[in-house]
Amino acid sequence: MNAETSTPFAKTSLNDCWNKIGVRGDGLCPELERHVHCRNCPVYSAAAAKLLDSDLPVGHLAEWTGHFSGEQKTEEAGTHSVVIFRIGAEWFGLPTAVFNEVATLRAVHSLPHRRDGIVLGLANVRGALLVCVSLGEMLGLEKTDLPKKDKAQAHHRRLLVISREGSRLVFPVDEVHGIHRCQPSELKEVPTTVAKATATYTKSMLAWRDKTVGCLDDQLLFYTLNRSLS
Repeated sequence: MNAETSTPFAKTSLNDCWNKIGVRGDGLCPELERHVHCRNCPVYSAAAAKLLDSDLPVGHLAEWTGHFSGEQKTEEAGTHSVVIFRIGAEWFGLPTAVFNEVATLRAVHSLPHRRDGIVLGLANVRGALLVCVSLGEMLGLEKTDLPKKDKAQAHHRRLLVISREGSRLVFPVDEVHGIHRCQPSELKEVPTTVAKATATYTKSMLAWRDKTVGCLDDQLLFYTLNRSLS
């Protein structure tokens, strides 16, 4: 179901902001930075509860019967869904399926005898101690001081919790955009100008707004990180 489909929200007092400025709209809602997806937002949950408690609008059943009996539009095969985030000056994307949550930045406790740069230490997320790693170090990103204009945006920093095949890790980022869906035709080959370390873990490039996003290989990323922990 897409945002253009008629819904009962237009016939009730509910504000279906997710269809306007949320993940089904233009994605400009400031709360997406904190919640990543509208389904994690209390506004969405409250609207769902209110809708379930209300009577069906007049003509609702006939309207949806016509919708599902009509010709259905299908998305291009292989549509990708990624979470886009920034580390330093670079933007990256990882498959949405590997993400567990976006957490606020918190203290990371260093581990003894670990000075390889990739493993930062342990972070407490919802009572669980998770290994915190540095994707910037692994991708060979240069460490630069934040410009004065960006220091005011330090509150955008987050910890991203990811998991794959039983391995659960967390890593800090400087900013999270949220979920972005794209078609396979939008993904381009990695140019030779990309730094070698970054190119190793980048499967494709995506043009997003006025930026270029490196779509990372989650399988290779987890393989490398798990080896660094052994």
